[in-house]
Amino acid sequence: MTRRLGAVTLLAQAMSVFFGGLVAWQLTSAAGAGSGSAHLWALSALALLCLVTAGALRSRAGIALGWLCQALTLASALILPAMLVVGLIFTGLWWVCLRYGGRIDADKAAWAVTYPSSDDIQED
Repeated sequence: MTRRLGAVTLLAQAMSVFFGGLVAWQLTSAAGAGSGSAHLWALSALALLCLVTAGALRSRAGIALGWLCQALTLASALILPAMLVVGLIFTGLWWVCLRYGGRIDADKAAWAVTYPSSDDIQED
């Protein structure tokens, strides 16, 4: 369950970060402060990292990459200040997914030990 919840969070985060990159690109271009394509590429790379991390959640490295995604999303507020809100929301969701997903996994394992499935019970 932890992997499922984390993957859904990272997929939604990837979309939000990519759309934030599009906003940063257009705001920079509209202000005439440059092409803004560097902002688009940076946030697109972060969105891609979120997608790769969603697939890598089977290992501890995936969890560490997830925390890296959260830190980089918070740091993206240097490019677009509104990304601070996005970063705080997804960091909170990530923490909730890890905490309660782990709890659900532990409860499911305890349930499986306490109440074995009917396939494991042999009838005489």
